Amino acid sequence: MRGKFMALAMLGVMVFCLTLGVSSSTSATEKPLNEIKAELKAQYGENKRITDGNYDKSLAVKCINGTFVGKKHDGVIAYKGIPFVGRQPVGELRWKAPVDVVPDDGVYEAYYNGKTPCQLDYDAQVASVYVRGEDCLYLNVWKADDGRKNKPVMVWIHGGAFTAGGTVEPREEGTNFVKENPDAIVISIEYRLGVFGFLHLSHLPDGKDYPDAQNLGLMDQMMALKWIHENIASFGGDPDNVTIWGESAGGDSVTTLPLIEGSHKYFKRVIAQSGTPVLSKTTKQAIDDTNEFMAILGCKTVADLQKIEVEKLLAALETLGDMRIGPERDGKYLPLDPYEAYANGAAKDIDILQGCNKDEMNFFMAESGVGEPFVKEYTRRFAKNSVLLTDTEKALVESFCKDVKGEKYEQLCRLYDQIWFIAPLFRISENQTKAGGKVYTYFFTAESSVPLMKSGHGVEISLIFNHPEETRVSGRAFDETFSKTMRRMWVQFAKTGNPSLSAKDSPDGKAHAWPLYDLKNKNVMIFDEFNIHPEKESQRKILDWERTYFLTKYFCL
Repeated sequence: MRGKFMALAMLGVMVFCLTLGVSSSTSATEKPLNEIKAELKAQYGENKRITDGNYDKSLAVKCINGTFVGKKHDGVIAYKGIPFVGRQPVGELRWKAPVDVVPDDGVYEAYYNGKTPCQLDYDAQVASVYVRGEDCLYLNVWKADDGRKNKPVMVWIHGGAFTAGGTVEPREEGTNFVKENPDAIVISIEYRLGVFGFLHLSHLPDGKDYPDAQNLGLMDQMMALKWIHENIASFGGDPDNVTIWGESAGGDSVTTLPLIEGSHKYFKRVIAQSGTPVLSKTTKQAIDDTNEFMAILGCKTVADLQKIEVEKLLAALETLGDMRIGPERDGKYLPLDPYEAYANGAAKDIDILQGCNKDEMNFFMAESGVGEPFVKEYTRRFAKNSVLLTDTEKALVESFCKDVKGEKYEQLCRLYDQIWFIAPLFRISENQTKAGGKVYTYFFTAESSVPLMKSGHGVEISLIFNHPEETRVSGRAFDETFSKTMRRMWVQFAKTGNPSLSAKDSPDGKAHAWPLYDLKNKNVMIFDEFNIHPEKESQRKILDWERTYFLTKYFCL
């Protein structure tokens, strides 16, 4: 959620431990940062055109913009760094809409990840220590080498508060997932981040030529989905059975994309982990942020901005501050109110599986520090934004906080759990259901072994992608049967639109009937590590309907 924090996950784990005077249970096994950097640098390469005909034809897939040759490992073929645009967004194409591919009869390697989108240099963020560039619009495909056709396609969109992240993140690599679930194809995509993907420019003197700059990151995602729709059959995927899937800003993305006109021909299902359109902003907010950004750089026009090198643009973004970047609710490309768009049926033909974790904000404590630093930061944040609230609404929030047991930081964690995750989650479930759409809702409660992390933001990612060795956030490997069952539900949903499993199909040997969300019972699937089961929301009182639900109208407080 916060701009810097997604880039500081590993560092955050250390902050937790140092603050408490304890050591992480995984610190002894985590690779030193210099080793991670060295490995990433060794992985980088440029995919070249193959002109001598010397390649394995069984690993080659013909697409509109070329034939791409992958690499096989452990029964899974990976195709990395496939461009989904005809021209990369560099030079005069900076802040311009993505350019579609053109036919190409060439044969190309698909051995290496494309560049990571431009972002600030944080040592602890895997994506940001990989090679970065504005020429970043590539995707990766993983498929089992079994010759089957018409497989469901699961398109992963990474998180990072729309300012960080990338497809090189080890815990989101697709090989292990596909090896275990060969009946699905997994794809990950890049998109422009930060001021390169979400910067309002049309109000500037020469801005009329940049009408899309405020939502380019989403337009990149849409272009990737168009490429997938037109080419995935060649990989054995079903272009009419695509699920878009993401976490955090990726969850924000996949719950926003269905609201874009014409998007539904490219996908039919959504899996959103800990993300809703909460990071979006109004046109006024976007213009104010751009004006402040321009002032930091001393620029007046887009022409001025075009002359600024990437590093200076990123430094100015850092000065601008956290959470100032995200999709714009401009009333053109995106609706003015995403929640109301759901209520009005904009996504009623899209099946949705969505949920969040029990202690989302515990993950974010690491940025500000446990205790006083965190309390100071989030008290300041709420005080600044609470000017939007009425006196009655402020009283309701104060009442909620007083009822939270524990230290002051616990009150703020639980309040922001509600504001950023839980209340928006249930508002989409409510509105999608009211409109006649299908939505399955979950609540993940399994806990990390990192001190104080609990069931924090993103602890489930390594579980979902079947990377138990990736313990930077989870602290440990979760129970294997629990993990397999959850992954199988995700695949079952992608295949059929219903995540329920029969005892025969379930890794734990138990039938799991996942009820649809309904307005009366408000059904939620609880992912306790040793007890996956459905409950009515009222049994666990996940959301405070009276004292925090109304805060969704203010989006990202």
